[in-house]
Amino acid sequence: MPELIALQPTPVVRRAAKTSERAFAGRIARLAVRSLYAELALYPKPGLVSLVDNGSHADMTAETFIRSLFTLRRFFSEITQAGMADAPFHVLKRLGIEAEARMLRATAGINTHRGAIFCLGMLCAAIGRCQASGMALTAHAVQAMLRQCWGRELGAHSVDAGACSHGAQALRRYAASGARDEGALGFPSVFHIGLPALRRTLAAGRGMREARIDALFALMAHISDTNVYHRGGADGAQTVRRQARAFVARGGSACPDWEARALACHRTFVAARLSPGGAADLLGAACLLQAATVS
Repeated sequence: MPELIALQPTPVVRRAAKTSERAFAGRIARLAVRSLYAELALYPKPGLVSLVDNGSHADMTAETFIRSLFTLRRFFSEITQAGMADAPFHVLKRLGIEAEARMLRATAGINTHRGAIFCLGMLCAAIGRCQASGMALTAHAVQAMLRQCWGRELGAHSVDAGACSHGAQALRRYAASGARDEGALGFPSVFHIGLPALRRTLAAGRGMREARIDALFALMAHISDTNVYHRGGADGAQTVRRQARAFVARGGSACPDWEARALACHRTFVAARLSPGGAADLLGAACLLQAATVS
C-alpha cells in the first residue's frame, strides 16, 4: 500500500496567508489608533486633555498625544500578529515595553498612553487570536480568548509589587484598582460597563459623540481610577464618582442640558486638578471593540 504523503501549503499559499494576516493586523492597528484619537478629540471630557484644552494637565497637550499616537500603530499591528501566532505573554509584554519606550521618546518622557498600550494591546492580541482561530469577532469571544490564552499571566502581572508608576503608588496607598487589575479580570469594565453604555446610546438613536460621553461617564462612575487617586486622593476619587453618577442618573446624553452639565463637571475637575485617565483608556478600548466586533 503506497505511503500517504501529507500535503503542505505551497510557497504561494503561505505568502498569501501572510499577506492576509498582515492586512488584518494593519486594519486592527488603524482601528486602535483611531479609537485613541476619538477619545482625545471628545469634548467636554472632564479633566482630560482634548483638542480644545489641556484639562487638568500642565505638562501635556493634544499635540503630545498625537505624537504618541504616531508611534503606536506599528505596535498595535505587531501585537495583533503576535496574537494570531498564539504568542506567549512574555512576548506580548516585550512588545508593550518597546512601544512604551518609543512613546516616551516621542513625548520627551511624558506618559500619554501607558495604560492604553497595555489595555488596547491585549485586546488587539485577543482579536488576532480569534481571527486566527476562525471565530466570529464578537465582544464575548474576544474576552473569552483573552482569559483563555493569557488569563493566568495577566493575573500574575497584576500583583507585580515592584512597579513604580504613579498608578502603582496609588494602588498601594489607597487600594485602588488600576489597569493591571482590569487586565487580570479580562477588562470587565470595558466589556460590561463602557461598551454596553456606548451601544445603548447608539441603539437609542443618538450619535457617536453622545455614545462616547455616556460610556466615559459610566466608566468614571464605576471604576476605582488610580490616576484620580494619585492626583486627588480619596476625596478626589469620591468627587469623580459622585459627579459621574449624578450625570448618569440624570439620563446622560439623553438629558437636554447634558453638554452644559458635562462642561460644568470638566471645570470642577480642572479646578481640583483631577484627571480620570484610567477611564479615558478604557473608553478607547470600548471604542476599539465597537469598531472591531460585530456584537
